[in-house]
Amino acid sequence: MTSLKRAKEVILTEAQAVQGLAKNLDHHFLKAIDLIVKCPGRIIVTGMGKTGIIGRKISSTLSSTGTPSIWMHSAEAVHGDLGQVTCQDILIVISNSGETEETTRLLPLIKKIGAKIITLTGNLKSTLAKHSDVVLNVAVKEEGCPLGLAPMASTTAMLVMGDALAACLIEVKKFRKEDFAFYHPAGALGKKLLLKVTDIMRSGHAFPKVREDTTVKEVLLSITRVRCGSACIVNRKGLLVGIFTDGDLRRHLEADPNLSVRKVRDVMTKNPTKIYKEKLAEEALRILQDKKIDELPVVDEKGRAVGLVDVQDLLKAGLV
Repeated sequence: MTSLKRAKEVILTEAQAVQGLAKNLDHHFLKAIDLIVKCPGRIIVTGMGKTGIIGRKISSTLSSTGTPSIWMHSAEAVHGDLGQVTCQDILIVISNSGETEETTRLLPLIKKIGAKIITLTGNLKSTLAKHSDVVLNVAVKEEGCPLGLAPMASTTAMLVMGDALAACLIEVKKFRKEDFAFYHPAGALGKKLLLKVTDIMRSGHAFPKVREDTTVKEVLLSITRVRCGSACIVNRKGLLVGIFTDGDLRRHLEADPNLSVRKVRDVMTKNPTKIYKEKLAEEALRILQDKKIDELPVVDEKGRAVGLVDVQDLLKAGLV
């Protein structure tokens, strides 16, 4: 058999295994969801070998989507890690055979603690299945391994079942994008959903802001001092009335030899596009892209100029 033919066979075998999961879903799955939603403690996922690796991923997915979870190695459990388990917790135990020694020997100990057990197994008549509160069937017809030995389709089925649990819990618990971002503040999604304009805008001495009766020469000096591409123009009350950019300078320079002594109010871009400081930085990026501009004035709730967002600030923040 050629490698391409073998690869396609394995992929199709695993795809069929996943399709089989959907056919096997029943009230046991709903009971598992109900138990997890009502769980006052944590979801502790345990397993051995390759199923243990799948368990780590399931536990990680649950934790990042609003269901507190930890991973516990089945073999390490009897060497002290079992102390993590309380009567308020639920164990998700993963074993294709349901007879893994390191896992089954935990059963009487877990029962004594009083924790509930949800099992993912391919053997509904196994020791593990018989002593569980809920059993989720992840049985597969074949593994995909040419030797019929290495777990392939079975671990894929376990992974997908874990994802199905997590996805349903997201909906039942009404977990939101903002909640997800809270648990991923360092990631790109976290930045998009949590970072506000006020977190990245140029303000204080780094923010060129001048009165509308200022000369163009003074505006240029102000821009140069802070190494910025524009200045926000305000009236006596500090309200934003315009912006003066490099583009404005180029447009007027050739036509007006006396530009440097002109009042900036005469050559500025009036009523510029702006953004409120409490808006998300992601929205500032969208405006800059849609309007094809490089700088965006920032105002407070009264319309006073309080900062400036430059496309370079978004680059530094990792949003571009």
